[in-house]
Amino acid sequence: MHAAKDPAATKGTMTKLTTAVRKRLPGGAFALPGRRYPIEDEAHARDALSRVSQDGTSAEKATVRRKVHERFPGIKQAG
Repeated sequence: MHAAKDPAATKGTMTKLTTAVRKRLPGGAFALPGRRYPIEDEAHARDALSRVSQDGTSAEKATVRRKVHERFPGIKQAG
């Protein structure tokens, strides 16, 4: 018998974003054109900030930070 997952135990964890689910997300659930950097929930928004800080241009970083802050104003952002 499998124990039910406690929702509180998984808070802040990122759910798997399958191709099918990603395709169903509205365009506003992404920080950049081309459906890049999904920010549909807090965990993905935090991941988007992390990824863009590693690989993004200055303009991409600014855009992702702005869009994440618009959707999730409580997320602390560096820089």
